[in-house]
Amino acid sequence: MNWNFLTSAEEFDSLIDRSFHQPQVIFKHSTRCATSSMAKNRLEKSGDFGNIEFTLLDVISQRPLSAQVAEKLDVWHESPQAILVLNGKAVYDESHISIRMADIKEQCILHSKS
Repeated sequence: MNWNFLTSAEEFDSLIDRSFHQPQVIFKHSTRCATSSMAKNRLEKSGDFGNIEFTLLDVISQRPLSAQVAEKLDVWHESPQAILVLNGKAVYDESHISIRMADIKEQCILHSKS
């Protein structure tokens, strides 16, 4: 898996723009949390990522940006957390051990039909 890294508001704006052409997943990751590392590892080992672009947001070093993402996408902040962004909006988010690649792909399919 090739992670993009979210480190600025400008990069977040660019991610939102790309979400109109390609599904975007923001993975909010805490380097201090074993559950977060486990969820990240499960995503990385899941194999086929389809056309989904994955971006990692380190919630420890990027705390203000993490809050901005939660506010702009109108999701409750959690960590670890996977947020699927399509057409500029969060259409799905999940946290902790409930983060599964199969669910993310399913949501991409469901929302592409609407």
